[in-house]
Amino acid sequence: MPMPGHEIEAAIRAAIPDADIRLTDLAGDDDHWAAHVTSQSFAGLSRVKQHQMVYAALGGRMGGVLHALQLTTSTPA
Repeated sequence: MPMPGHEIEAAIRAAIPDADIRLTDLAGDDDHWAAHVTSQSFAGLSRVKQHQMVYAALGGRMGGVLHALQLTTSTPA
């Protein structure tokens, strides 16, 4: 069963409350997503650590319910 965008956004926002999240359904199937997540909590962290925070927020759903996520993270300008 695919993971709808609103569930992805809710999971990320629960773990990273200040996140600005932009999602794009890449294939129109709720299985292949691109996400751009901006958060002040990423400040000073490596890109790897930023991505780990987002994946942790998804609670192990990557590779299962959520088949693919193209992830970009940043801090606010």
